[in-house]
Amino acid sequence: MRVSRAQAEANRETVINVASRLFRERGFDGIGLKDLMKGAGLTQGGFYKQFESKDDLAALASQRAMESATSKWSSAAASSSDPLQAVIDLYLSPGHRGETGDGCPLVALGADAARQSPEVRKPFRDGIKAHLQVLEEMMPASDDEDASRKAMAALSLMVGAVTLSRILTGEKLSDRLLETAAAEVKRIAGSEKDD
Repeated sequence: MRVSRAQAEANRETVINVASRLFRERGFDGIGLKDLMKGAGLTQGGFYKQFESKDDLAALASQRAMESATSKWSSAAASSSDPLQAVIDLYLSPGHRGETGDGCPLVALGADAARQSPEVRKPFRDGIKAHLQVLEEMMPASDDEDASRKAMAALSLMVGAVTLSRILTGEKLSDRLLETAAAEVKRIAGSEKDD
């Protein structure tokens, strides 16, 4: 049975959204095409009518995940009188630690992405730049280079802290990692450039 172009496009979007979640939960190699399509409520037969390859889908799903993550940061920042604190509260929280399917793709897939094709790595590179831009806008700094340096340190610390806290989920050390990272990000943002 043929589906309309509109339904085919809706199916494609559903597959991208489902893949975005499932890749973050299981990793790029932790789920096959059959289970991805089943998760979208479709059969595997239609996959190659919509996507060139699994890498093509992985790149699109990663782009969707990175855009969603950046949007969450921007929304949190825009809705607060203290944008940096809002992002810290959103990201370095026990709630985010537990969001394996909808949380940060840098945390969920960073190590996997480093081993993927350039096509799959590109959305991560673009997403890192977007996250850095959001952070740079929140960093008090004497110049652009100082804001950039602080944003890089903060992003690295935040992603690392959530990654480690997920390994230790349910343990007091996990919560302490998030709390310590939050305090250090605030310290970085408030510190003056060391010359």
